[in-house]
Amino acid sequence: MGPHVKTDMKPYFKKIAILGVGLIGGSLAIDCRKKKLAGSIAGFGRNEGNLKKAVSLGVIDAYDLKVEKVVDGADLVVLAVPVGSYLKTVKAFLPRLSPDAIVTDVGSVKEKVVKELEPLLGGRKFVPAHPVAGREKSGVEAALPDLFKGARCILTPTDNTDPASLEKIKNLWKEVGAVVSCLSPAEHDEVLGMVSHLPHLIAFALVNTVLGMAEKKENLISYSGGGFRDFTRIGASSPEMWKDIFLTNRENMLSHIEKYEAVLGRLKKYILDRDEAGLLREFEKSKKIRGSLN
Repeated sequence: MGPHVKTDMKPYFKKIAILGVGLIGGSLAIDCRKKKLAGSIAGFGRNEGNLKKAVSLGVIDAYDLKVEKVVDGADLVVLAVPVGSYLKTVKAFLPRLSPDAIVTDVGSVKEKVVKELEPLLGGRKFVPAHPVAGREKSGVEAALPDLFKGARCILTPTDNTDPASLEKIKNLWKEVGAVVSCLSPAEHDEVLGMVSHLPHLIAFALVNTVLGMAEKKENLISYSGGGFRDFTRIGASSPEMWKDIFLTNRENMLSHIEKYEAVLGRLKKYILDRDEAGLLREFEKSKKIRGSLN
């Protein structure tokens, strides 16, 4: 980073365009307004009812169903639509994008996004980001102030990333309370594929397995305790968003699923063989690792 880049300065944007005013985009808008980081905030989305609600709640100032109108005049554009929609969304607003505007995102997958968007943006200021925060609810009514307080936000800059824009986005996330770190896009996708994407996939699979059994036994879910509810809570997350994440991070997901299948296979064999020592060894290892986490 060159000496001309000023660090730790509070960022300010004349107009922020939030493309996808849901849980993450809406929460970021709320915090930007609270922290006085923007002159105005405009929103884009497919659901006009959700956008009207966002205006009525004071999350955004205005909205439009045409993305190019929302981006017009913005000096910060935040991609908060599902990652599978990034390409067509950027193509739609690119002719109206200010040359000085910074484009960033909040997506859970980075390598494919960077490979597609950097050439498309053609030297424009693009800073890929992923705030690791959220909950299973979606839509602007799920948005919360301080959602990012204490949460990790991972930036994945490349050799093409403008240093001053990187610093400004880093400071934006710091202002809303996030703990900012950097990874390469490939490192991000491998790590998040294991600690975030795989658990979601397992939760979806477990819920569907139990529901399949529930068809044969009435009210099976009513017998579940807190453990089942806690573990499967993320199974209620946005289907469209997670469909895009799994397919975009396909290679890492397939590799991680194979590793998980190997562990399941080992546990299955211990049970089949009535191997008490094997089961105990696996469970004690898990307990020790989990106990070390805060």
